[in-house]
Amino acid sequence: MRVVTGMALLGLALLAGCGTPQEQCVNRSTREIRTLQKLLDEVNGNLARGYAWEEYETIEHRWVECRVQPAPPPPGADGQPVKVRPKMCFVPETVTHTRRVPIDPVSEMNKRDGLVAKIKELTPQAEANIAACEVAYPE
Repeated sequence: MRVVTGMALLGLALLAGCGTPQEQCVNRSTREIRTLQKLLDEVNGNLARGYAWEEYETIEHRWVECRVQPAPPPPGADGQPVKVRPKMCFVPETVTHTRRVPIDPVSEMNKRDGLVAKIKELTPQAEANIAACEVAYPE
C-alpha cells in the first residue's frame, strides 16, 4: 500500500543521491517521508510474509596469517636472513546473521496505519517545500 502521491514526490528515491542544488533541496525536504516510506515497506513485507527479519551478530574465530618479519642473520652468518615460517593467529571476527522472528499482526497493522497517517500528514508540506525548491533553484 503506497501512500506517497503527486508528481512532485514521484522521484524521491531517484533524487536521494543527486547533487544539483535543486535536487539537494528536494532531498532535504523529503528525507523524513522517504524514511517513513522505507519503514512502511518493511512493515508491509512483514505482514505479507507473516514474520520479520532480525539481524544479530556473533563472534567467530578464524585462522589468519600474521605478518612476521624475517629474523636478522645471526652474527658470523653469510648475511642471508633466516627464513621464518608464517605465524598463524586465531582472531575474532564479528559476523552478522539474519533470522526470522514472529510478529504480532495486530501490532504490525497498527504500526502500518500510524505510518500511513504520518506520511499523509507530512505530504502537503513536502509538496510545498518541493515547489519552493523549484522556485529557489530553477534548472
